[in-house]
Amino acid sequence: MPASQAVTMPPAGAKPAEPAESPVAGIVYYCLAPMLFVCMGALVKHLSQLYPGGQIVWSRYFAHFLLILIIFAPRIPRLLVSRRKGLQVLRGVLMLTSTLCSFFALRFMPLADLSAVAFLAPLIVTGLSVVMLGEKVGPRRWTAVGVGFAGMLLILRPGADSLQLATLLPIGMAVLAALYAIVTRMVRSDADPVNALFYTALVGALLATPLLLIEWRTPDLLGWAMLLSLGVFGGLGHYFVIMAFRRASASVLAPFAYTELIWATLMGLLVFGDFPDAWTFAGAGIITASGLYVLHRERVVRARDAAAAKA
Repeated sequence: MPASQAVTMPPAGAKPAEPAESPVAGIVYYCLAPMLFVCMGALVKHLSQLYPGGQIVWSRYFAHFLLILIIFAPRIPRLLVSRRKGLQVLRGVLMLTSTLCSFFALRFMPLADLSAVAFLAPLIVTGLSVVMLGEKVGPRRWTAVGVGFAGMLLILRPGADSLQLATLLPIGMAVLAALYAIVTRMVRSDADPVNALFYTALVGALLATPLLLIEWRTPDLLGWAMLLSLGVFGGLGHYFVIMAFRRASASVLAPFAYTELIWATLMGLLVFGDFPDAWTFAGAGIITASGLYVLHRERVVRARDAAAAKA
């Protein structure tokens, strides 16, 4: 799962960073999370040549769920408690379907390309927040969203004969990730962040299990190790995001999400021999610039609203 899907905003239930905490520690956690997600993506890309896609997705969530059971065993009864279970389950469904899109997309495209397209999610959130959350978005941010989508077209370059499932998968991934982020906003004050992490793993593991009925290939010892490592990378990556938001504010952390593009480019080159072409670099640059501009405008609007409220 690309980091942008996990770090569009603070995790559900996340508390503001305490002044006593060091933002440096938060930034370190926030830079480690994309590295773990990229490692997971690289492993998925490799495993997709060996095992059915449904089996890979199930392994990712099943191992994630086991990891939570081991680390937070004494807290499991409390983690099941939520005032908004329906929305927690919906978050899990959206995360699972977004993961399905991203995992299958990795069969057809390089890591760096998928990571760049994934950063459309924060831009889509900006648009969806108007309809779903009643927020106001000015013309500058709408323009930035449109420019970001132009960057996506540079990366995917869909033509009359290439607009097929392989092209639509990363777009679907970004849209589903944006919906996941919107629902996360809705439940943000509902419970401890680990509660949301638990529901995501539980729902994903349960709903992915029927995929094993479609096709199953029994792994050897190394295969099991790699498949279960997916959940470790994904689970720890999400946990590092939670730890980051406990130590630094969202405005400090957000720009560092784009370090994923660096990790994805290096991993793609070193492991698969993939190096982004000029169009991909241009598209990634446009999406990154658009996302950072939207972030800047949101800071300006919040500061203006805060000043107006004090007046």
